[in-house]
Amino acid sequence: MSEQTVAVGDNQATTITQAAAPSGAFDALGLSPQLLKAVLDAGYTTPTPVQAQAIPAVIEGRDLMVCSQTGSGKTAAFMLPAIERMTRAQRSPGARGPRLLVLSPTRELATQITKAAEQFCQPFQRMRVVSILGGMPYRVQNAMLAKPYEILVATPGRLIDQLERGRIDLSGVEMLVLDEADRMLDMGFIEPVEAIAAATPASRQTLLFSATLEGRIASLARNLLREPSRIEISTPQTRNDNIAQHFIRADDMAHKNKLMRHILLQPDVTQAVVFLATKRDCDRIAQELGDEGFSVAAMHGDMEQRSRNWTLNQLRQGRVQVLVATDVAARGIDVPGLSHVINYDLPRAAEDYVHRIGRTGRAGAKGTAISFAGPADIGVVKRIERYIDRKVDALVIPGLESRRPANDSPRSDRPARKPGFGQKRHGAPGAGRGGFGGGGGRSSAGGDARSFGGGGGRSSEGRGKSFR
Repeated sequence: MSEQTVAVGDNQATTITQAAAPSGAFDALGLSPQLLKAVLDAGYTTPTPVQAQAIPAVIEGRDLMVCSQTGSGKTAAFMLPAIERMTRAQRSPGARGPRLLVLSPTRELATQITKAAEQFCQPFQRMRVVSILGGMPYRVQNAMLAKPYEILVATPGRLIDQLERGRIDLSGVEMLVLDEADRMLDMGFIEPVEAIAAATPASRQTLLFSATLEGRIASLARNLLREPSRIEISTPQTRNDNIAQHFIRADDMAHKNKLMRHILLQPDVTQAVVFLATKRDCDRIAQELGDEGFSVAAMHGDMEQRSRNWTLNQLRQGRVQVLVATDVAARGIDVPGLSHVINYDLPRAAEDYVHRIGRTGRAGAKGTAISFAGPADIGVVKRIERYIDRKVDALVIPGLESRRPANDSPRSDRPARKPGFGQKRHGAPGAGRGGFGGGGGRSSAGGDARSFGGGGGRSSEGRGKSFR
Protein backbone atom coordinates (compact mmCIF):
# COMPACT_ATOMS: atom_id res chain seq x y z
CA MET A 1 0.00 0.00 0.00
CA SER A 2 1.21 3.47 -0.80
CA GLU A 3 -0.15 6.85 0.21
CA GLN A 4 0.52 10.37 -0.86
CA THR A 5 -1.03 13.76 -0.23
CA VAL A 6 -2.25 15.78 -3.19
CA ALA A 7 -4.38 18.82 -3.79
CA VAL A 8 -7.86 18.64 -5.27
CA GLY A 9 -8.86 22.13 -6.29
CA ASP A 10 -8.42 24.37 -3.27
CA ASN A 11 -8.66 21.52 -0.81
CA GLN A 12 -5.46 20.16 0.67
CA ALA A 13 -4.54 16.99 2.52
CA THR A 14 -6.35 14.55 0.31
CA THR A 15 -5.17 10.96 0.63
CA ILE A 16 -4.81 8.58 -2.28
CA THR A 17 -4.62 4.94 -1.26
CA GLN A 18 -3.56 2.37 -3.81
CA ALA A 19 -4.30 -1.36 -3.78
CA ALA A 20 -5.04 -1.68 -0.09
CA ALA A 21 -5.69 -5.15 1.25
CA PRO A 22 -9.20 -5.78 2.58
CA SER A 23 -9.88 -5.94 6.30
CA GLY A 24 -10.25 -9.40 7.72
CA ALA A 25 -13.94 -9.04 8.59
CA PHE A 26 -16.78 -6.53 8.53
CA ASP A 27 -16.90 -6.40 12.32
CA ALA A 28 -13.63 -4.46 12.24
CA LEU A 29 -15.20 -1.61 10.27
CA GLY A 30 -17.45 -0.12 12.95
CA LEU A 31 -20.82 -1.54 11.89
CA SER A 32 -23.52 -2.33 14.45
CA PRO A 33 -24.45 -5.96 15.27
CA GLN A 34 -27.81 -5.59 13.50
CA LEU A 35 -26.18 -4.34 10.32
CA LEU A 36 -23.47 -6.99 10.54
CA LYS A 37 -26.19 -9.65 10.62
CA ALA A 38 -27.77 -8.15 7.50
CA VAL A 39 -24.36 -8.22 5.81
CA LEU A 40 -23.85 -11.89 6.66
CA ASP A 41 -27.41 -12.74 5.59
CA ALA A 42 -26.65 -11.10 2.24
CA GLY A 43 -23.72 -13.49 1.79
CA TYR A 44 -20.88 -11.05 2.47
CA THR A 45 -18.00 -12.45 4.53
CA THR A 46 -14.86 -10.43 3.82
CA PRO A 47 -14.93 -6.75 2.79
CA THR A 48 -13.46 -5.81 -0.56
CA PRO A 49 -10.68 -3.19 -0.63
CA VAL A 50 -13.09 -0.36 -1.45
CA GLN A 51 -15.40 -1.43 1.38
CA ALA A 52 -12.53 -1.76 3.84
CA GLN A 53 -11.38 1.79 3.14
CA ALA A 54 -14.61 3.65 2.45
CA ILE A 55 -16.84 2.33 5.25
CA PRO A 56 -14.81 3.70 8.19
CA ALA A 57 -14.23 7.00 6.38
CA VAL A 58 -17.95 7.47 5.67
CA ILE A 59 -18.90 6.60 9.25
CA GLU A 60 -16.47 9.30 10.40
CA GLY A 61 -18.40 11.79 8.27
CA ARG A 62 -15.82 12.54 5.58
CA ASP A 63 -16.61 13.56 2.02
CA LEU A 64 -15.10 11.03 -0.38
CA MET A 65 -13.92 10.80 -3.98
CA VAL A 66 -13.60 7.12 -4.85
CA CYS A 67 -12.17 5.51 -7.96
CA SER A 68 -12.96 1.81 -7.98
CA GLN A 69 -13.46 -0.79 -10.65
CA THR A 70 -16.83 -2.16 -11.66
CA GLY A 71 -17.85 -5.18 -9.61
CA SER A 72 -15.66 -4.11 -6.68
CA GLY A 73 -18.51 -3.87 -4.16
CA LYS A 74 -18.90 -0.09 -4.13
CA THR A 75 -22.66 -0.19 -3.50
CA ALA A 76 -22.07 -1.75 -0.08
CA ALA A 77 -19.14 0.64 0.41
CA PHE A 78 -21.51 3.60 0.64
CA MET A 79 -24.82 1.98 1.59
CA LEU A 80 -23.62 0.19 4.73
CA PRO A 81 -21.98 3.22 6.42
CA ALA A 82 -24.88 5.44 5.36
CA ILE A 83 -27.36 3.12 7.10
CA GLU A 84 -25.03 2.95 10.10
CA ARG A 85 -24.96 6.73 10.42
CA MET A 86 -28.74 6.99 10.12
CA THR A 87 -29.30 4.40 12.83
CA ARG A 88 -26.97 6.26 15.20
CA ALA A 89 -28.76 9.62 14.92
CA GLN A 90 -32.44 10.54 14.93
CA ARG A 91 -33.96 12.47 12.06
CA SER A 92 -34.13 16.22 12.67
CA PRO A 93 -37.55 17.26 14.05
CA GLY A 94 -39.91 18.30 11.27
CA ALA A 95 -37.57 17.10 8.49
CA ARG A 96 -39.20 15.62 5.40
CA GLY A 97 -38.04 13.65 2.43
CA PRO A 98 -34.98 11.42 2.27
CA ARG A 99 -32.00 11.40 4.61
CA LEU A 100 -29.87 9.56 2.04
CA LEU A 101 -30.05 10.45 -1.66
CA VAL A 102 -28.28 8.24 -4.22
CA LEU A 103 -28.05 9.41 -7.84
CA SER A 104 -27.46 6.81 -10.55
CA PRO A 105 -26.97 7.32 -14.31
CA THR A 106 -29.12 4.37 -15.40
CA ARG A 107 -32.31 2.67 -14.32
CA GLU A 108 -30.60 -0.72 -14.16
CA LEU A 109 -27.93 0.50 -11.76
CA ALA A 110 -30.54 2.34 -9.68
CA THR A 111 -32.59 -0.84 -9.42
CA GLN A 112 -29.52 -2.79 -8.30
CA ILE A 113 -28.72 -0.17 -5.64
CA THR A 114 -32.33 -0.19 -4.43
CA LYS A 115 -32.33 -3.97 -3.97
CA ALA A 116 -29.07 -3.82 -2.01
CA ALA A 117 -30.45 -1.05 0.21
CA GLU A 118 -33.62 -3.00 0.92
CA GLN A 119 -31.58 -6.06 1.84
CA PHE A 120 -29.32 -4.15 4.23
CA CYS A 121 -32.30 -2.32 5.77
CA GLN A 122 -34.20 -5.50 6.70
CA PRO A 123 -33.26 -5.35 10.42
CA PHE A 124 -34.58 -1.78 10.62
CA GLN A 125 -38.33 -1.96 10.08
CA ARG A 126 -38.90 1.79 9.94
CA MET A 127 -36.26 2.45 7.31
CA ARG A 128 -37.91 2.59 3.88
CA VAL A 129 -36.28 2.75 0.46
CA VAL A 130 -37.90 4.49 -2.52
CA SER A 131 -36.65 4.50 -6.11
CA ILE A 132 -37.61 7.20 -8.62
CA LEU A 133 -36.74 6.12 -12.15
CA GLY A 134 -37.70 7.12 -15.65
CA GLY A 135 -40.14 4.73 -17.28
CA MET A 136 -42.06 4.05 -14.05
CA PRO A 137 -45.70 5.22 -13.79
CA TYR A 138 -46.08 8.50 -11.92
CA ARG A 139 -49.06 7.12 -10.04
CA VAL A 140 -46.91 4.41 -8.46
CA GLN A 141 -44.08 6.80 -7.66
CA ASN A 142 -46.39 9.41 -6.18
CA ALA A 143 -47.90 6.83 -3.85
CA MET A 144 -44.43 5.82 -2.63
CA LEU A 145 -43.38 9.44 -2.11
CA ALA A 146 -46.50 10.18 -0.07
CA LYS A 147 -45.30 7.89 2.75
CA PRO A 148 -42.31 8.51 5.06
CA TYR A 149 -39.02 7.16 3.76
CA GLU A 150 -35.33 7.53 4.56
CA ILE A 151 -33.48 6.44 1.41
CA LEU A 152 -34.15 7.72 -2.11
CA VAL A 153 -32.42 6.17 -5.14
CA ALA A 154 -33.05 8.11 -8.35
CA THR A 155 -31.98 8.85 -11.88
CA PRO A 156 -31.35 12.59 -12.39
CA GLY A 157 -33.96 13.26 -15.06
CA ARG A 158 -36.94 11.81 -13.23
CA LEU A 159 -35.82 13.30 -9.90
CA ILE A 160 -35.67 16.79 -11.42
CA ASP A 161 -39.15 16.22 -12.83
CA GLN A 162 -40.54 15.26 -9.43
CA LEU A 163 -38.73 18.16 -7.75
CA GLU A 164 -40.31 20.61 -10.16
CA ARG A 165 -43.73 19.11 -9.42
CA GLY A 166 -43.13 19.70 -5.72
CA ARG A 167 -43.43 16.06 -4.73
CA ILE A 168 -39.96 15.71 -3.19
CA ASP A 169 -38.33 17.77 -0.45
CA LEU A 170 -34.54 17.45 -0.28
CA SER A 171 -34.05 19.84 2.64
CA GLY A 172 -33.49 16.91 5.03
CA VAL A 173 -30.77 15.16 3.00
CA GLU A 174 -27.84 14.25 5.24
CA MET A 175 -25.81 12.35 2.64
CA LEU A 176 -25.63 12.67 -1.15
CA VAL A 177 -24.06 9.85 -3.19
CA LEU A 178 -23.12 10.28 -6.85
CA ASP A 179 -22.61 6.78 -8.19
CA GLU A 180 -20.76 6.41 -11.50
CA ALA A 181 -20.48 10.17 -11.73
CA ASP A 182 -18.39 9.97 -14.89
CA ARG A 183 -21.23 8.21 -16.66
CA MET A 184 -23.73 10.84 -15.52
CA LEU A 185 -21.52 13.53 -17.00
CA ASP A 186 -21.12 11.58 -20.24
CA MET A 187 -24.91 11.33 -20.50
CA GLY A 188 -25.30 15.10 -20.15
CA PHE A 189 -26.58 15.15 -16.56
CA ILE A 190 -24.15 17.73 -15.23
CA GLU A 191 -26.75 20.51 -14.91
CA PRO A 192 -29.43 18.27 -13.31
CA VAL A 193 -26.85 16.91 -10.85
CA GLU A 194 -25.77 20.43 -9.86
CA ALA A 195 -29.42 21.53 -9.51
CA ILE A 196 -30.23 18.53 -7.33
CA ALA A 197 -27.19 19.15 -5.14
CA ALA A 198 -28.22 22.81 -4.77
CA ALA A 199 -31.58 21.65 -3.40
CA THR A 200 -29.88 19.76 -0.56
CA PRO A 201 -28.38 21.32 2.60
CA ALA A 202 -24.84 22.68 2.32
CA SER A 203 -24.03 20.73 5.49
CA ARG A 204 -24.62 17.36 3.79
CA GLN A 205 -21.94 14.69 3.46
CA THR A 206 -21.12 13.95 -0.20
CA LEU A 207 -19.65 10.80 -1.72
CA LEU A 208 -18.57 10.61 -5.35
CA PHE A 209 -17.80 7.29 -7.07
CA SER A 210 -16.33 7.31 -10.56
CA ALA A 211 -14.17 5.34 -12.98
CA THR A 212 -11.88 8.37 -13.17
CA LEU A 213 -11.23 11.26 -10.82
CA GLU A 214 -9.70 13.62 -13.34
CA GLY A 215 -10.95 16.27 -15.77
CA ARG A 216 -14.62 17.16 -15.45
CA ILE A 217 -15.00 14.89 -12.42
CA ALA A 218 -12.35 16.90 -10.55
CA SER A 219 -14.20 20.10 -11.47
CA LEU A 220 -17.51 18.67 -10.24
CA ALA A 221 -15.84 17.58 -7.00
CA ARG A 222 -14.52 21.07 -6.38
CA ASN A 223 -18.06 22.41 -6.59
CA LEU A 224 -19.86 19.76 -4.54
CA LEU A 225 -17.42 18.25 -2.02
CA ARG A 226 -15.72 19.72 1.05
CA GLU A 227 -12.10 18.73 1.66
CA PRO A 228 -12.73 15.23 0.29
CA SER A 229 -10.57 12.23 1.02
CA ARG A 230 -9.63 10.49 -2.18
CA ILE A 231 -9.51 6.70 -2.49
CA GLU A 232 -8.18 4.90 -5.55
CA ILE A 233 -8.43 1.15 -5.20
CA SER A 234 -7.54 0.47 -8.79
CA THR A 235 -6.81 2.35 -11.96
CA PRO A 236 -7.89 1.48 -15.50
CA GLN A 237 -4.50 -0.13 -16.00
CA THR A 238 -5.07 -2.73 -13.26
CA ARG A 239 -8.67 -3.67 -13.97
CA ASN A 240 -10.19 -6.96 -14.99
CA ASP A 241 -7.12 -9.15 -14.59
CA ASN A 242 -9.50 -12.07 -14.02
CA ILE A 243 -11.03 -11.58 -17.48
CA ALA A 244 -9.39 -13.19 -20.51
CA GLN A 245 -9.51 -10.58 -23.27
CA HIS A 246 -9.24 -11.27 -27.00
CA PHE A 247 -9.71 -9.46 -30.29
CA ILE A 248 -10.84 -11.25 -33.44
CA ARG A 249 -10.39 -9.65 -36.85
CA ALA A 250 -13.78 -9.46 -38.57
CA ASP A 251 -14.28 -8.56 -42.22
CA ASP A 252 -17.91 -7.53 -42.22
CA MET A 253 -21.29 -8.15 -40.59
CA ALA A 254 -21.73 -11.60 -42.14
CA HIS A 255 -18.33 -12.61 -40.80
CA LYS A 256 -19.23 -11.26 -37.34
CA ASN A 257 -22.43 -13.29 -37.37
CA LYS A 258 -20.56 -16.53 -38.06
CA LEU A 259 -17.96 -15.77 -35.41
CA MET A 260 -20.59 -14.92 -32.82
CA ARG A 261 -22.59 -18.06 -33.45
CA HIS A 262 -19.48 -20.23 -33.24
CA ILE A 263 -18.49 -18.70 -29.89
CA LEU A 264 -21.98 -18.99 -28.40
CA LEU A 265 -22.03 -22.71 -29.25
CA GLN A 266 -18.92 -23.43 -27.20
CA PRO A 267 -19.62 -25.59 -24.11
CA ASP A 268 -17.98 -23.18 -21.64
CA VAL A 269 -20.41 -20.38 -22.53
CA THR A 270 -22.98 -20.45 -19.75
CA GLN A 271 -24.46 -16.98 -20.28
CA ALA A 272 -23.29 -14.13 -22.49
CA VAL A 273 -23.94 -10.47 -23.23
CA VAL A 274 -23.50 -9.34 -26.83
CA PHE A 275 -23.00 -5.57 -27.16
CA LEU A 276 -24.06 -3.71 -30.29
CA ALA A 277 -23.92 -0.04 -31.23
CA THR A 278 -27.54 0.58 -32.27
CA LYS A 279 -30.99 -0.32 -31.02
CA ARG A 280 -32.10 -1.49 -34.46
CA ASP A 281 -29.18 -3.90 -34.84
CA CYS A 282 -29.81 -5.08 -31.29
CA ASP A 283 -33.38 -6.10 -32.12
CA ARG A 284 -32.32 -7.64 -35.44
CA ILE A 285 -29.50 -9.75 -34.01
CA ALA A 286 -31.69 -10.91 -31.13
CA GLN A 287 -34.41 -11.95 -33.56
CA GLU A 288 -31.98 -13.87 -35.76
CA LEU A 289 -30.38 -15.62 -32.78
CA GLY A 290 -33.85 -16.55 -31.55
CA ASP A 291 -34.66 -18.00 -34.96
CA GLU A 292 -31.49 -20.08 -34.65
CA GLY A 293 -32.82 -21.62 -31.43
CA PHE A 294 -30.90 -19.65 -28.81
CA SER A 295 -32.60 -18.51 -25.62
CA VAL A 296 -32.13 -14.79 -26.21
CA ALA A 297 -33.48 -11.39 -25.18
CA ALA A 298 -32.77 -7.84 -26.26
CA MET A 299 -32.35 -4.75 -24.09
CA HIS A 300 -31.93 -1.13 -25.13
CA GLY A 301 -33.08 2.38 -24.27
CA ASP A 302 -36.35 2.25 -26.22
CA MET A 303 -37.75 -0.49 -24.01
CA GLU A 304 -40.06 0.35 -21.12
CA GLN A 305 -38.58 -0.07 -17.66
CA ARG A 306 -40.99 -2.89 -16.88
CA SER A 307 -39.72 -4.84 -19.90
CA ARG A 308 -36.10 -4.17 -19.01
CA ASN A 309 -36.66 -5.35 -15.44
CA TRP A 310 -38.37 -8.50 -16.69
CA THR A 311 -35.49 -9.21 -19.06
CA LEU A 312 -32.91 -8.81 -16.29
CA ASN A 313 -34.87 -11.12 -14.00
CA GLN A 314 -35.00 -13.74 -16.75
CA LEU A 315 -31.24 -13.40 -17.17
CA ARG A 316 -30.56 -13.73 -13.45
CA GLN A 317 -32.80 -16.79 -13.22
CA GLY A 318 -30.91 -18.45 -16.07
CA ARG A 319 -33.88 -18.48 -18.42
CA VAL A 320 -32.03 -16.26 -20.89
CA GLN A 321 -28.56 -17.36 -21.98
CA VAL A 322 -27.80 -14.57 -24.46
CA LEU A 323 -28.59 -10.92 -23.80
CA VAL A 324 -28.18 -8.70 -26.86
CA ALA A 325 -27.87 -5.13 -25.68
CA THR A 326 -26.67 -1.61 -26.29
CA ASP A 327 -24.53 0.24 -23.76
CA VAL A 328 -27.59 0.60 -21.53
CA ALA A 329 -26.45 -2.76 -20.14
CA ALA A 330 -22.79 -1.79 -19.77
CA ARG A 331 -23.24 -0.72 -16.15
CA GLY A 332 -25.46 -1.80 -13.30
CA ILE A 333 -25.97 -5.42 -14.36
CA ASP A 334 -24.66 -7.94 -11.86
CA VAL A 335 -25.29 -11.52 -12.97
CA PRO A 336 -22.75 -13.97 -11.47
CA GLY A 337 -23.40 -16.58 -14.17
CA LEU A 338 -22.27 -14.41 -17.08
CA SER A 339 -19.24 -16.23 -18.47
CA HIS A 340 -18.71 -14.20 -21.66
CA VAL A 341 -19.00 -10.71 -23.07
CA ILE A 342 -18.91 -10.30 -26.85
CA ASN A 343 -18.32 -6.86 -28.31
CA TYR A 344 -20.01 -7.32 -31.67
CA ASP A 345 -19.42 -3.58 -32.15
CA LEU A 346 -16.54 -1.95 -30.30
CA PRO A 347 -17.42 1.09 -28.18
CA ARG A 348 -15.94 4.42 -29.21
CA ALA A 349 -14.67 5.17 -25.68
CA ALA A 350 -12.11 2.95 -23.97
CA GLU A 351 -13.83 3.54 -20.61
CA ASP A 352 -17.01 1.96 -21.99
CA TYR A 353 -14.99 -1.09 -23.06
CA VAL A 354 -13.86 -1.56 -19.46
CA HIS A 355 -17.40 -1.32 -18.14
CA ARG A 356 -18.78 -3.65 -20.80
CA ILE A 357 -16.34 -6.45 -20.12
CA GLY A 358 -16.85 -5.92 -16.38
CA ARG A 359 -20.25 -7.62 -16.74
CA THR A 360 -18.35 -10.91 -16.62
CA GLY A 361 -15.77 -12.00 -14.07
CA ARG A 362 -17.89 -10.67 -11.21
CA ALA A 363 -16.97 -11.15 -7.55
CA GLY A 364 -13.59 -12.63 -8.36
CA ALA A 365 -14.85 -15.23 -10.84
CA LYS A 366 -13.13 -15.83 -14.16
CA GLY A 367 -14.61 -14.36 -17.30
CA THR A 368 -13.94 -14.02 -21.02
CA ALA A 369 -14.34 -10.98 -23.27
CA ILE A 370 -14.10 -11.26 -27.04
CA SER A 371 -14.22 -8.20 -29.29
CA PHE A 372 -14.70 -8.14 -33.05
CA ALA A 373 -12.39 -5.61 -34.72
CA GLY A 374 -13.42 -4.50 -38.18
CA PRO A 375 -11.26 -2.72 -40.76
CA ALA A 376 -12.14 0.68 -39.29
CA ASP A 377 -11.44 -0.33 -35.67
CA ILE A 378 -7.65 -0.32 -35.62
CA GLY A 379 -7.50 3.05 -33.86
CA VAL A 380 -10.15 2.00 -31.34
CA VAL A 381 -8.19 -1.14 -30.48
CA LYS A 382 -5.03 0.88 -29.90
CA ARG A 383 -6.89 3.36 -27.66
CA ILE A 384 -8.30 0.51 -25.59
CA GLU A 385 -4.87 -1.10 -25.22
CA ARG A 386 -3.34 2.19 -24.12
CA TYR A 387 -6.16 2.74 -21.63
CA ILE A 388 -5.91 -0.69 -20.00
CA ASP A 389 -2.10 -0.68 -20.37
CA ARG A 390 -1.92 -4.16 -21.82
CA LYS A 391 -1.76 -5.82 -25.20
CA VAL A 392 -4.80 -7.87 -26.10
CA ASP A 393 -4.04 -11.02 -28.05
CA ALA A 394 -5.55 -11.61 -31.45
CA LEU A 395 -7.60 -14.81 -31.57
CA VAL A 396 -8.08 -16.87 -34.73
CA ILE A 397 -10.88 -19.41 -35.17
CA PRO A 398 -9.90 -22.11 -37.67
CA GLY A 399 -12.24 -22.08 -40.63
CA LEU A 400 -13.41 -18.56 -39.84
CA GLU A 401 -10.21 -16.63 -40.45
CA SER A 402 -10.31 -13.08 -41.70
CA ARG A 403 -9.73 -12.58 -45.41
CA ARG A 404 -7.95 -9.28 -44.70
CA PRO A 405 -4.17 -9.15 -45.11
CA ALA A 406 -2.21 -10.04 -41.97
CA ASN A 407 -0.63 -6.59 -41.82
CA ASP A 408 -4.12 -5.13 -41.37
CA SER A 409 -4.50 -6.91 -38.03
CA PRO A 410 -5.16 -4.94 -34.84
CA ARG A 411 -2.22 -6.84 -33.33
CA SER A 412 -0.17 -7.44 -36.48
CA ASP A 413 3.08 -7.50 -34.50
CA ARG A 414 1.95 -10.63 -32.67
CA PRO A 415 2.04 -14.08 -34.29
CA ALA A 416 -1.32 -15.59 -35.03
CA ARG A 417 -2.51 -18.16 -32.55
CA LYS A 418 -1.97 -21.71 -33.70
CA PRO A 419 -5.09 -23.48 -34.92
CA GLY A 420 -7.02 -24.54 -31.90
CA PHE A 421 -10.63 -23.78 -31.16
CA GLY A 422 -12.58 -26.95 -30.38
CA GLN A 423 -11.67 -30.62 -30.60
CA LYS A 424 -11.22 -32.25 -33.95
CA ARG A 425 -14.57 -32.76 -35.54
CA HIS A 426 -15.87 -35.43 -37.84
CA GLY A 427 -18.12 -34.99 -40.80
CA ALA A 428 -18.16 -32.65 -43.73
CA PRO A 429 -17.65 -28.95 -43.17
CA GLY A 430 -20.89 -27.05 -43.06
CA ALA A 431 -22.97 -30.04 -42.09
CA GLY A 432 -26.11 -29.27 -40.15
CA ARG A 433 -27.99 -26.01 -39.97
CA GLY A 434 -27.14 -22.96 -41.99
CA GLY A 435 -24.87 -20.38 -40.40
CA PHE A 436 -26.28 -17.51 -38.40
CA GLY A 437 -27.02 -14.36 -40.32
CA GLY A 438 -26.68 -15.85 -43.76
CA GLY A 439 -24.10 -18.31 -45.03
CA GLY A 440 -23.42 -21.81 -43.84
CA GLY A 441 -22.02 -22.29 -40.38
CA ARG A 442 -18.71 -24.13 -40.44
CA SER A 443 -17.43 -26.80 -38.15
CA SER A 444 -13.72 -27.05 -37.68
CA ALA A 445 -13.37 -30.37 -39.45
CA GLY A 446 -10.07 -30.71 -41.21
CA GLY A 447 -8.02 -29.18 -38.40
CA ASP A 448 -7.27 -29.83 -34.78
CA ALA A 449 -8.59 -27.08 -32.55
CA ARG A 450 -8.49 -26.15 -28.93
CA SER A 451 -11.90 -25.29 -27.52
CA PHE A 452 -12.52 -21.74 -26.40
CA GLY A 453 -12.50 -21.64 -22.61
CA GLY A 454 -10.83 -25.01 -22.27
CA GLY A 455 -13.64 -27.43 -23.17
CA GLY A 456 -14.26 -29.49 -26.26
CA GLY A 457 -15.79 -27.52 -29.08
CA ARG A 458 -18.93 -28.60 -30.86
CA SER A 459 -19.93 -28.26 -34.46
CA SER A 460 -23.18 -26.60 -35.37
CA GLU A 461 -24.75 -29.93 -36.33
CA GLY A 462 -27.79 -30.58 -34.21
CA ARG A 463 -27.03 -27.62 -31.95
CA GLY A 464 -29.70 -25.21 -33.09
CA LYS A 465 -31.56 -25.39 -29.77
CA SER A 466 -28.51 -25.70 -27.54
CA PHE A 467 -29.61 -23.02 -25.08
CA ARG A 468 -33.16 -24.11 -24.53
